[in-house]
Amino acid sequence: MNQVIKELEARRAAARAGGGAARMERQHAKGKLTARERLELLLDENSFEEYDMFVEHRCADFGMEANKVPGDGVVTGTGTINGRMVYVFAKDFTVMGGSLSLAHAQKICKVQDMALKNGAPIIGLFDSGGARIQEGVDALGGYAEVFQRNVLASGVIPQISVIMGPCAGGDVYSPAMTDFIFMVRDTSYLYVTGPDVVKTVTNEVVTHEQLGGAAMHSKVSGVAEGTFENDFEALVQIRRLIDFLPTNNREKPPVRPHFDHADRDENALDSLIPENPNMPYDMKEVLHRVADEGDLFEIMPDFGANIITAFGRMDGKTVGFVANQPMILAGVLDIDASKKAARFVRFCDAFDIPLVTFVDVPGFLPGTKQESGGLIKHGAKLLFAYAEATVPKVTIITRKAYGGAYDVMASKHLRGDINYAWPTAEIAVMGAKGAVEIIFRAEAGDPEKITQRTQEYEDNFANPFVAARRGYIDDVIIPHATRKRVIGALRTLKNKQLSNPWKKHDNIPL
Repeated sequence: MNQVIKELEARRAAARAGGGAARMERQHAKGKLTARERLELLLDENSFEEYDMFVEHRCADFGMEANKVPGDGVVTGTGTINGRMVYVFAKDFTVMGGSLSLAHAQKICKVQDMALKNGAPIIGLFDSGGARIQEGVDALGGYAEVFQRNVLASGVIPQISVIMGPCAGGDVYSPAMTDFIFMVRDTSYLYVTGPDVVKTVTNEVVTHEQLGGAAMHSKVSGVAEGTFENDFEALVQIRRLIDFLPTNNREKPPVRPHFDHADRDENALDSLIPENPNMPYDMKEVLHRVADEGDLFEIMPDFGANIITAFGRMDGKTVGFVANQPMILAGVLDIDASKKAARFVRFCDAFDIPLVTFVDVPGFLPGTKQESGGLIKHGAKLLFAYAEATVPKVTIITRKAYGGAYDVMASKHLRGDINYAWPTAEIAVMGAKGAVEIIFRAEAGDPEKITQRTQEYEDNFANPFVAARRGYIDDVIIPHATRKRVIGALRTLKNKQLSNPWKKHDNIPL
């Protein structure tokens, strides 16, 4: 028996060694951790249960029968994060560049199936050179099996991808179908084709960073939800994110103990809005002041920054914050902001996370670039997402709510449950100046009359009371009471029941 146990331990040691000490050192020299080191940081101590440690590829072409490593370039299993179960896979770049073979794909598919069956989140750590060319169509088939499971799991369990090295070719589409993609600065790259192929096909000379680096995808393309400085920060922050999320779509988000008072006043909010309606202020300050202990986990902070999307807690329970940001483009809705917020709203709705929306929006961004880019359909995505959502929806208009953007931002007309306004709210088709120039264009040559008409318009519409008289605003609240009122509203909505008409699926304007 002792000999059998020794042999088992030797086999385990060989599997844990991955591609060997030299390749591990090369990984460290690049500022990257190994697959197993990453899982140790991500999961609670001693909670990892590994599956398929001894799996090897079955390829016999191109001399591959002599090149086998136990585990075949991916470490899979289950563990806990702050006591809650998750499934994980981590690609091991030290073993054949983390390339995907059929056996490698089958290991990932197994934990995907288990996560879906047992209702637990799945986290993938990507560090791979792509498909294993020697396996040909078997590798391509393996990718498609993984993709199919990504689709089936969408909206059922949270799926999180962390790009911690190269991720190219077929490898990119699995992360693209997960709920969140995060990248590591300077060491992670995400692209369909690499710089060499781009140069051959288009004659463009481009670096890995320019083509698919963390900065590009988090600021320009919007493919990544966030960027971290190194492996350590990335894994610590993923642990934070998991704490905000339910394990599946049949469970409520977790409730966390906190040391904040539900009836806390924030007097600083009473003086936050500038006297001049054209002056900006920082909406993030509002969110930090109303959230439990000021704690937020922002999603896509560098993309579409004219709108803020973030997880936070109110009264210990997770909420999704969506808020126009007057500091960037005056908080206007454009293509990037609409896409970003729509996806966030749909995630929150899929996982029963209440939505708290702060509105200060002067409208949609005009211009030929926006129109030719499809602003109409992209703006409709956000409208569709809010209208479709059945979770509790609480909306606070802090200042401007103009035109169609008023409708889109979780208005009462899109089944907003509780809609509040601060006394500084202005709800109208457009700003006073523009409205007067259209309504009273015959008086345009008389500056005195135009000034008088502008004042009349502001008196009548630059306040929340017209909407309140019609029931579109449930109450006009003192800013310092915002936290107390929102928590009270969410408490009344905790047993909300609302369902949409039966359908196979909707047809959101993609």
